[in-house]
Amino acid sequence: MSELLATDLTTFDGAAVVDDLNRLLRLRTTPIGMKLFRTRAEMEAIPKIRRPSSVHTTDQIVGQASRNGWTVGITAEDLVGAQCSTVIGLHPRSEGWLSGDRMTGVWYKTPEDASAHQRAMDCVPFGQYEAMAVSPLASGRLNPPDICLIYATPAQMILFINGLQWTGYKKLDWGCVGESACADSWGRALATGEPSLSIPCFAERRYGGVQDDELLMAIPPKFLPTIIVGLESLSRNGLRYPISPYGVNNDVRAGMGVSYSDKSK
Repeated sequence: MSELLATDLTTFDGAAVVDDLNRLLRLRTTPIGMKLFRTRAEMEAIPKIRRPSSVHTTDQIVGQASRNGWTVGITAEDLVGAQCSTVIGLHPRSEGWLSGDRMTGVWYKTPEDASAHQRAMDCVPFGQYEAMAVSPLASGRLNPPDICLIYATPAQMILFINGLQWTGYKKLDWGCVGESACADSWGRALATGEPSLSIPCFAERRYGGVQDDELLMAIPPKFLPTIIVGLESLSRNGLRYPISPYGVNNDVRAGMGVSYSDKSK
């Protein structure tokens, strides 16, 4: 269990959380939820679920929810290959997958480099789930999701993280596998239950519609109400989005006196 404070999901309201995030951070991209299902039938029972009619990457499925506002469900057969399905636990970490042979000479110089990359990826253990779905968080259709995906600019994201750390502070450490950065975000968050930040990779930007200036936070929904409280508190202290530039040539003392003053005085 994380040292960061989290709330009970019995009172989680996705629509209200999205309203608050948009008000406090002015997000441009729809916050979405992701949920794993033990059976395909459970996934297909979601109201207004869409099923792919062609083969996609997981990045595209996530993009259909975050860019189009769709609720979409998949099984391993809907994905282009094991690189996508293994991250979300729909395919085993087989020896062939661990070899990374398809990335040798493309993303990594040697077979050893490619294999080391595969072994560094955070993935959901195989054998527990048959399907996955994504949906706009405000729709409430996943009731609740396993994790939420929040796309934001670096300025928005650091304030989001400041809100996360407002109460129950903990230093946050993340890694970067490089290509296949979905393992840093939804792979890690699903596997560990921890907030997981990533720099979206080439594939997420080329196939998933992720913009040049976007970072991705994958986070269990239990953390979001606490983050909203933190963002509200920071805003009352004048620490809010957008962050207006103070100027590189101005005398800094007046600004610092406000942003870093001793509130106890």
